Amino acid sequence: MRPDDANIVGNVHGGTILKMIEEAGCIIGTRHCNTQNGDRCVAALARVERTDFLHPMFIGEVAHVSAEITYTSKHSVEVQVNVLSENIVTGAKKLTNKATLWYVPFSLQNVAKIIEVPPIEYSSPEQEEAGKKRYEAQKLERLETKERNGEIIMSVSLPDRQTKEPYTVAFSQSSLIHLVGPSDCTLHGFVHGGVTMKLMDEVAGIVAARHCKTNIVTASVDAINFHRKIKKGCVITISGRMTFTSNKSMEIEVLVDADPLVEAEKGKYRAATAFFTYISLDKDNKPLPVPPLKLDGEEEQKRFEEGKARYLQNKAKRLADKERQQ
Repeated sequence: MRPDDANIVGNVHGGTILKMIEEAGCIIGTRHCNTQNGDRCVAALARVERTDFLHPMFIGEVAHVSAEITYTSKHSVEVQVNVLSENIVTGAKKLTNKATLWYVPFSLQNVAKIIEVPPIEYSSPEQEEAGKKRYEAQKLERLETKERNGEIIMSVSLPDRQTKEPYTVAFSQSSLIHLVGPSDCTLHGFVHGGVTMKLMDEVAGIVAARHCKTNIVTASVDAINFHRKIKKGCVITISGRMTFTSNKSMEIEVLVDADPLVEAEKGKYRAATAFFTYISLDKDNKPLPVPPLKLDGEEEQKRFEEGKARYLQNKAKRLADKERQQ
């Protein structure tokens, strides 16, 4: 990890790690889907399940990223990725991330054509059945998320912070505009999922830093859903707004909207959505209390309550997982 991979205090950006995770998933997914005869294809990212940042990674450490295919349906591949950080001076290693990603293979000859996925061999019928349940659950959640967000494009303007009250949603909300170039894209000419996730994390980090004015790090990312592909030449707007704060964490909603420049008649569309959770740290990387979010209006109150429900649900799941491991 180099200085340009990290923030000003040496913590590697969550977006940098997410990008590495996606690259590993794309490589193994594309390799697997090209083991059969027929059209050559590229695996495109459709969804990333909740990803927890278990330990921070720092400048000078080496990242080890390993990926394994754990389930295949007719048209999708589930990939599980582990990330380890290694201190090359002491040799100490830590598990920093575990992630599950879903890919869909698209033909290189016809970008609208989805290729059938070669099946994998499971160690037991129970393993296959568990994978099928995960597949059905993510498929349902992805459809529900797309329906909930719809095609309404949220325009987040940069507020005049001198006129906005600190700790409000309007004060910290932020957006980033990016022109999609060739280096951002796959062989199809569509944006790498990892590039999009890195930009999403960057915007979420700006929102979090503006809210608490301290060093911040990514703690977790709820499922990232990729609703539509983003083509080379599009202008993408990544918008972030604070939705919920607990005593020690902040939840930021991030939306990605794409605007085709060449095919402007097609209009803007919603491309990806996610919720990022950040924590505030002091100079010794110890958690700091997060300033409470000041709400204005029913819509912000509604988003806050929804964020609180996700926070309590994830907290209960962590406690249950901890009890099982004991």
